[in-house]
Amino acid sequence: MAEAPAYQRILLKLSGEALMGEDAYGINRPTIDRIVSEIADVAGLGVEVAVVIGGGNIFRGVAPAAAGMDRATADYMGMLATVMNALALQDAMHRVELVARVQSALNIEQVVEPYIRGKAMRYLEEGKIVIFAGGTGNPFFTTDTAAALRGMEMNVNLVLKATKVDGVYTDDPRTHADAMRYKSITFDEAIIKHLKVMDATALTLCRDQKLPINVFSIFKPGAFKRVVTGQDEGTLVHC
Repeated sequence: MAEAPAYQRILLKLSGEALMGEDAYGINRPTIDRIVSEIADVAGLGVEVAVVIGGGNIFRGVAPAAAGMDRATADYMGMLATVMNALALQDAMHRVELVARVQSALNIEQVVEPYIRGKAMRYLEEGKIVIFAGGTGNPFFTTDTAAALRGMEMNVNLVLKATKVDGVYTDDPRTHADAMRYKSITFDEAIIKHLKVMDATALTLCRDQKLPINVFSIFKPGAFKRVVTGQDEGTLVHC
């Protein structure tokens, strides 16, 4: 018997760095194929999936040239990097017969659709995966904030923050063997304890709109599906 999803519509926040694999920067083909396979497993449960993608893997390659650059200009470069990642993700999805649409907060209509909320909602209802690129379309805001914003606009039940660590810990588990994983934690606790969940703007937005976040490891096989089916995976941040 197939596992029943605990959520009808979710948003996955995927960092650009997650696409690098073991590479220094860029997109690692086996890594992106594995991530797409995990997304396909969740979509196969009938869950409506939206994705917000970062651009750190590409921007990291040009970061030395951006040193001392105007902050707004550098941020726009980062937004363009997210469009490149979104196209790569869409292409990988098409190869496994997942129907995906890319919408960008920056208007690049020859390449991707502009962000239109009603159209994105309809795509999700039709079972298509929607990939949001271009962050919020504004400098000085991170893709974490874009994930919180799009999550609220799409009326998702849960935002999933994909990281390299399988949850939120009392301390850095890579350097502290006694660090304990939180099974769940409130937004206020995360803010007061300065826990690395999302940036403060994104965390506050989700708290104010009572939109829960689950922090989990995208590198742990099957973790994404376990979160969506309501199993004890990662850390749930809630009101």
